[in-house]
Formats: sequence, structure tokens, C-alpha cells
Amino acid sequence: MSRQRILLVDDEYKIIEPLKYSLEKEGYEVSTALDGREAVQKCQTEPPDLVILDLMLPVMDGLQVCRQLRGNPHTREIRILMLTAKGDETDEVVGFNMGADDYVAKPFRMRPLLERVKALLRRSEANEDSDEILDLDGIRIDRVRHEVSLDGKLVQLTQTEFKLLWTLLRQPGRAFSRHELLDRSRGEDANSMERTIDVHVRSLREKLGSRADCIETVRGVGYRFREKGSR
Repeated sequence: MSRQRILLVDDEYKIIEPLKYSLEKEGYEVSTALDGREAVQKCQTEPPDLVILDLMLPVMDGLQVCRQLRGNPHTREIRILMLTAKGDETDEVVGFNMGADDYVAKPFRMRPLLERVKALLRRSEANEDSDEILDLDGIRIDRVRHEVSLDGKLVQLTQTEFKLLWTLLRQPGRAFSRHELLDRSRGEDANSMERTIDVHVRSLREKLGSRADCIETVRGVGYRFREKGSR
């Protein structure tokens, strides 16, 4: 079985060297890039399974890299874990809007970061049913084509946002806890990361525009997709 490939993008050797060593010790095939332009070129030449991407990079910053990768059909499925020294929630929202699948603030602890990597690379569980297209309130999601459209206009979502929307849209009216949504959309242990789902929902609502209120907050529980005709 071929090893999963990770591209590590950072211009600080004190970050690259220990992280590369730890990832390789976990069994991943790791390559590196020192600036954003080099990262985009490497992704286009040989797309990795995951990019660990620093936000502050020379030549082309992390947000620009995200935008280019998500805008190219050849690279848009690559999972992106963004690193930043800022740790500001505003930066998280911007990062998710640009296409990042997860977000870790520096300085980080190695083991939790490796668990984030493992979760992002974990293969999706078998589909619960045979439906591949859902269409409700002008939102259409096609799991085969991996496309989402709003009133016929394509909307670009990250992998996590796509899975989150699919989960909610499949069962309108059902309230999902944050733990359930993290488990279904990302397949990871949500015990210490429930706040992350709020950031993803906020980003998803922004991308849904006029349909943002279709995703309702259920106080004390989590979220649900509004049943058709309800307010």
C-alpha cells in the first residue's frame, strides 16, 4: 500500500525539521516547500494528500495558496491544514473561507497536531445510503461530482464544509450535536474541538448567502437544517 503524501510548507527550519521528522516517523511521505509559489507548483506537479500550510509565507502567502489550490480542478480536493502564529478567530474564518480544512495556531504541541493530520487523512466511512444527490430549498449537493450549487450557481466548499452540509441536508429538522457533526464531517475525536464546528458553520453560512438561515442553531445542542416551510 502506498504511503500517504504530505507537503509541508513553511519558511522556518525550526518548524519544518521536527515536524517532518515526526510525520515521517508516523509513516507519511513528506516533501517540503519554503514559499507559497513553490507549494502551488509542487501541488500541481504531484498533488499530495494533505498540505500543512503556514499562513505567513514569502512570495505568496497561505491564503493565496489556498485560493489557487481550490480554484484548480486538479488540486481542489487536497486537504489543507493551515498553521499561523496569530491564533485569532477572525483569521480562522478567513482561512476557512479561502479553503482550509483545519487550522492550528503556533506554537503547537506535536501530538495534537499529528492527531489532526491523522483525522484529515482518515478515509471516509462507508456511505449510509445510496443517495448521491440532495436538493432542498434551492441548495443542491451532488456527492458524485462533489459539487454544491445555490439556485443553479456553483458554490465552492471545503471538504469539511461539504460533509457538514451533506449531513445536515440529509435529515432536515433533526438536531445534530457538535460532537456528531465533527464525527460525521471530519471523523475525529471532538472532545476538545467542539468550538471548531462553530467556525465551520459560520463559514458555511457565509457561503450560502441568502440561504444561511437554513442552518439553525439549536441552543444547548448544536445545529439542524431547517425543515421546508418552517421558520
